[in-house]
Amino acid sequence: MEVKFKSVGIVGTGFCVPKKVLTNFDLEKMVDTTDDWIRTRTGIRERRIADSNEATSDLAGKAARKALEDARLNPDEIDLIIVATLSPDMSFPSTACLVQHKLGIKNACAFDLEAACSGFIYGLSVADAFIKSSTYKIALVIGAETFSRIVDWKDRNTCILMGDGAGAVVLREVINGKGILSTYLDADGSGADLMKQPAGGSRLPATEETVKQGLHYFKMQGNEVFKHAVRIMTASTITALKKANLSNEDVDWLIPHQANSRIIQSVAKRLCIPMEKVIVNLDKYGNTTAATIPIALDEAVKQGKIKEEDNVVLVAFGAGLTWGACVLRW
Repeated sequence: MEVKFKSVGIVGTGFCVPKKVLTNFDLEKMVDTTDDWIRTRTGIRERRIADSNEATSDLAGKAARKALEDARLNPDEIDLIIVATLSPDMSFPSTACLVQHKLGIKNACAFDLEAACSGFIYGLSVADAFIKSSTYKIALVIGAETFSRIVDWKDRNTCILMGDGAGAVVLREVINGKGILSTYLDADGSGADLMKQPAGGSRLPATEETVKQGLHYFKMQGNEVFKHAVRIMTASTITALKKANLSNEDVDWLIPHQANSRIIQSVAKRLCIPMEKVIVNLDKYGNTTAATIPIALDEAVKQGKIKEEDNVVLVAFGAGLTWGACVLRW
């Protein structure tokens, strides 16, 4: 007996970023850096920073509402909520449960997923499997961060990179041949020290000393991360395309994690994908970690770039180390 699997696709997108804009010129007044230095090395011109009364669940909830409106669905039709984040409102309860309450959703499974910058790709893969197995019917997958809360604003090597924001998508069953064609996920814990927040967990609980030492701030070995990111994002894209029986020549749009313009350009070059087919909004928002891909996706859709039948590849790399790619037919 032949088993036919459901096709699962994105039927609504939305994003939310804080109103406050922090430019490179603003950073010149805070740390020893310049606009030219930041733009040359990262491609970032400005980023959004959450107000003191804004938390990750606030941005996530607003992005989710927009995605639901785009999908023309009522909140109560959602039965699965996944929030990918490494800057939750609090350790527990989950940010997903807080979003569920904000949206007034009843009778839905809700949980957070922590895979750093790869979190949104991981979330898509999990939701895809749940819907294909008929465990759930309609899912909200959200990437959301207020990463500015764990950035050391005296460290010029890291504070210039990060921004706050949230992006959301609605997934459900779609016609065969559309939607998610393949996903690929992987990880390597031996690279855990390359990007981390050392304190605040069970290894180093918060104390006066950990605060004094700045161990609750984001730490990164930038040069090593760069080398790993280019190699792994390239390989992930190739693997996901092979699983979908496609090649790099079939790609209409590549949406990579928005971490660094040089990483993005290097990946596109290795894949022989022209930059005209690569979605980049890093200059406006900086690195919003788990939120970069859904924000870029929503902008590309709303701007009319991504059209029906387009093959779209999403690819990310993040702390863990984690990485993954997803191939979609729009």
